[in-house]
Amino acid sequence: MLAVSYLGLFIALGCLVLMTMRGMNIIVAAIVCAVIVALSSQLNLSTAMLDYYMKGFTGFFTTWFPAILLGAIFGRMMDDSGAALAIAEKSKQVLGKDRAILAVVGAGAILTYGGVSVFVVGFTLYPIAFELFKSANIAHRFIPAAIVFGSISFTMVSPGSPEIQNLIPTTYFNTTATAGGIIGVLMSLFIMLVGGVALKYMATRAKKAGEGFNLPDDYIEEDYTRHSNLSFLSAMLPLVVLVAGFNLLALIIPVIEALLCAMVASLLIGYLLFRRCLYQPSKMLTLGTENALIAIANTCAVVGFGAVAAQSPAFISIVAFLTDLPGLEYAGLAVAVTVIAGITGSASGGLGIALPILAPIYQGMGLDNGAMHRISAIASGGLDSLPHNGYVVTTIRAICKETHQRAYPAVFVVSVLVTVPTMILAVILYSIFA
Repeated sequence: MLAVSYLGLFIALGCLVLMTMRGMNIIVAAIVCAVIVALSSQLNLSTAMLDYYMKGFTGFFTTWFPAILLGAIFGRMMDDSGAALAIAEKSKQVLGKDRAILAVVGAGAILTYGGVSVFVVGFTLYPIAFELFKSANIAHRFIPAAIVFGSISFTMVSPGSPEIQNLIPTTYFNTTATAGGIIGVLMSLFIMLVGGVALKYMATRAKKAGEGFNLPDDYIEEDYTRHSNLSFLSAMLPLVVLVAGFNLLALIIPVIEALLCAMVASLLIGYLLFRRCLYQPSKMLTLGTENALIAIANTCAVVGFGAVAAQSPAFISIVAFLTDLPGLEYAGLAVAVTVIAGITGSASGGLGIALPILAPIYQGMGLDNGAMHRISAIASGGLDSLPHNGYVVTTIRAICKETHQRAYPAVFVVSVLVTVPTMILAVILYSIFA
């Protein structure tokens, strides 16, 4: 029975990766794979799909849809008004074409740490990156890595970040977005420094080998010329209001409520500042809502799959092994979260599956909640960026019109090879000082 359950779980996971990489809709893929897990684990199919799957799906939707909706609309407002472009152009102006990679990473970090949805930021960054990389004759295949590194590596796991990957742990560990103390800050800086050096090294090495700004086959070049009439300071103001307001309000009201209040305030201030640049506010709301629904539905589908997998004997056996590592409690939590995030191809999905099960177990061991929060957040960004990750696929294929063969190796280095050792370092430091 246990052996069959393990076989079914691994087959389901392999199918999930294969189907998503081949372009199958993640909702369909998740349902098919959940059925495989249920049958191989001898779960009642009706109970597995209508109870476990749907509770996982709707539970995540209920908790996070308001925040994702406001974040998506905020992102559309920043993009449609030209505010995001103004920030990217300032980064370009300050750093110049000789630091094209740093300019793209810096602009992405400012926008996403300020609350702009990652589903929008790539479309804003790519035109700037295209011109900068072309001027500096840096290989086009490194643009996806620069966008990914600036938007989902250190920014989404940094203390104080309003990104969902930093907020999900607050609901299970009763913490705030700044949990993890100085160690959390150091880990974010470590990712930023090491990843930046690695990306610069890879691009420089390719350039020295004679590789220039070569576009992939069948690439149709477009005119990416865009201009913004907004100043850098006015473009930054809504971001500052969101981050500062969120972290201050979180000290006196629940984290999710603090985020929603800060988002509403930043939206109102942004609209007042940018209203002359917003030619179609109704379209902004429509596209923002559509982006939010697509984003959360994809994540909910993966969480639903995980809810079924969590009922399988194989999954229960794995959790029992990880939670029974003597003296390695923080390591067990980190490994569990990063493996599940890698399996699902989603940092938020991995957290949504792992923490409801693991948090009560590890809290019962008397571990520090702040340390567990930060370790979970960092671990969620370890293996989540494997080839089947939805954001990675969108960035490489839809935005940059690249191929996995050309672009993914650099993405893997900055979003996996750099983050996993950071997770290990965080476990060691928290084990010593927490």
